Amino acid sequence: MYLRELKNYKTPQVKASDAEGHVQKFNTPKPPRSPEESDLAGDLKAYESQQVEVEGQAETGSAAPAEHDWFEEEDYSDEPAPHH
Repeated sequence: MYLRELKNYKTPQVKASDAEGHVQKFNTPKPPRSPEESDLAGDLKAYESQQVEVEGQAETGSAAPAEHDWFEEEDYSDEPAPHH
């Protein structure tokens, strides 16, 4: 009986419009916007005319900051010598 029903089963015909409710329409993404190219030549000249700042160099006309010695040695002369 099961085999007879399998032989008699007819698959429904697939139509192109059957997928309309289940599949989204493909839309190509918009291309990214180009950066503002308003005054590239002026910005480049301003960049080239900037003064270079190097760490550790004093500015012209000012004294160099005094270096501070951050390493402090402990004085062990007051402590008695350890006995081995």
